[in-house]
Amino acid sequence: MDTEKTAAIATPFHVRDCALITLATGVRAISLRELAEGARRVELGSIYHHFWGRLLQPMFDEPEYNNDFASWAYWALHDKTAAERLSMIDPTEYGDIEELRQVLVDTIEARLDESGQLIWAPADSQFHFLQSQIVVLPTQHSVAEPGELAGLLPTLPAGSIYYHFIDARRRTAASLDDFSAWLSESPGDHAALLDRLGGIDPFFSSLQYIREMLAQVFHEHYAGGAR
Repeated sequence: MDTEKTAAIATPFHVRDCALITLATGVRAISLRELAEGARRVELGSIYHHFWGRLLQPMFDEPEYNNDFASWAYWALHDKTAAERLSMIDPTEYGDIEELRQVLVDTIEARLDESGQLIWAPADSQFHFLQSQIVVLPTQHSVAEPGELAGLLPTLPAGSIYYHFIDARRRTAASLDDFSAWLSESPGDHAALLDRLGGIDPFFSSLQYIREMLAQVFHEHYAGGAR
């Protein structure tokens, strides 16, 4: 057996947790036009934060719109059309954050051209462009075999799901979640399991729902006797 492959197989999966430290950028917007201008100026990390970071923010109910730009357009500007169009932007469809930024700006500008009027948010409802720094935390959990994840996944905190299933896509060469990347290096035929993991939408879901889906996929796969 290939030495490098053997080493990769022997590497256990170490579960991490994470938290986000939110930082101000100093860039604000009070209208759609200023939102587009701000989106052009801020660092890419801010665009990423407003699409993905909200998943780790505590919420008392399910958000009506799935990114901060769409939510602000609806709640501060009362522009439901802009909110719905911004909410339809799926960041998983774009190869990098720069491309996502351009789609965001184009969507806002198309709405501005269409509406022909400039709506201003109240002074106390400005959009504040933020960015975040991830803090990675160790946990006591580690698994040697993929099947062990079936029992472990339901117990993992939301931060672990975010780190391994969301943030991992920025860290892995093939833009995979950590579970899929690890399975790809594990012995055995995991094609069916990888296919099901690839079908879990990482964006239009809460971290709690993603955790439930991951646990279900692993449980059903290994309950059938797969290894």
